Parts: sequence; C-alpha cells; structure tokens
Amino acid sequence: MDDQTKNLIQNHININEVCLFMKGTPDAPQCGFSMAVSNMLKILEVSYKGINVLESQPLREGIKEFSEWPTIPQIYIKGEFIGGCDIVKEMYENGELKKVLEEKGISFKK
Repeated sequence: MDDQTKNLIQNHININEVCLFMKGTPDAPQCGFSMAVSNMLKILEVSYKGINVLESQPLREGIKEFSEWPTIPQIYIKGEFIGGCDIVKEMYENGELKKVLEEKGISFKK
C-alpha cells in the first residue's frame, strides 16, 4: 500500500469517532454485509462516517492491508478496529456493541 492511501485511511479513522469502511454509502449500501452493519448503526442511532471503498481500488485493497482483515465492511470506533460484519452482528446481538460505544463515549440510543 502506498503512503497516500495509508495516510488517507489513517486520516478518516482519526477525524471520525465512528468510521465504517463499506461498499457503497450509508444511504445506498452496495452489498448485504455493508447494509447489515449500516442498519445496526442506524437502529442504535449512532452518528458515523461511511467511506465508500468502491470509489478507489487502492483504498479497497489498502484497508484490508491496513487492518490485516480480509473483508469489507470494517468498522473503527475512536481509532480502534472493531471488526467486520460477523463480529459487529454478534456484538450487536449480545449487547457488547452498546458496551463498547458507552465505554468510548459515543452517543447512541439506549
């Protein structure tokens, strides 16, 4: 991954408390997994930034290398990589996602 892509990714993570690297946008997800994570965040009324990896091939490949995680979507909360769709879904279902949001001081619907 080139420095420009790495810096772009790091900048998104730094300036957005909740950052979702996804296929498509929050209003128009372009894959089921991205839609699932986006919907969970919407249900919890979490304010987040969706980054469309389909707009840039270097970004799409770079985020996988950056996080050492092979799939998209990927969510970061306050700079910490949380995981992909399966992990977020499990955390949502068992209440752990709310716990992480609370611990990190992120506003959400309780």
